[in-house]
Amino acid sequence: MITPIELVIFDCDGVLVDSERIAVRVQVAVGAELGWPLTEAEVMEKFIGRSSSSIGEQITDRLGANRSAVWQERFEQLHREAVDAELVPVDGIHEALDAIVLPTCVASSGSHDKMRHTLGHTGIYQHFEGRIFSASEVAHGKPAPDLFLHAAQRMGVEPSACIVVEDSKYGVQAARAAGMRSLGYAGGLTPAEWLEGPDTVVFDDMRKLPMLLATA
Repeated sequence: MITPIELVIFDCDGVLVDSERIAVRVQVAVGAELGWPLTEAEVMEKFIGRSSSSIGEQITDRLGANRSAVWQERFEQLHREAVDAELVPVDGIHEALDAIVLPTCVASSGSHDKMRHTLGHTGIYQHFEGRIFSASEVAHGKPAPDLFLHAAQRMGVEPSACIVVEDSKYGVQAARAAGMRSLGYAGGLTPAEWLEGPDTVVFDDMRKLPMLLATA
């Protein structure tokens, strides 16, 4: 028997706010400045969906701790400027959130400061205030299950009764590891085939989300 859904856990970047395009572009630019030339595809493969600490470890392994710290500072500066200038909500997300009747929360690899900025800038923060969880709160970021299990525990819901809305391969892997079903959003940068797998339904229009949740 399938456990009824009691909680919808949203990723943030690429699911609520259309920030992945900005992040990829900025990572490519910073890499070119600091000596690690990366293509957009390589940034997607290595960084997108991972926590800032995991990204920092990769950069440190490649360039050393000092340059990694400079990279992080430069990325945060350029990312904030780009968010202020051009960030928009994911197409259809406001309509979806208004139609969803299940309890919801956010569990993201991003920091709380970053989410306050991006979700606030796009008018989404008030939908989730008090129910936002960051990878900074757990030992291991995605694809480990820690963050989603932490969110479920804080919300008082068993993992089997949770469904995760994700747009990264690391996110759907984390949901799977946590024993949760997932909906893989392929309407952004992530190829649909990166999201496919057991207990994951792939979709490409956020306006379909309420219906998908109703039939999950």
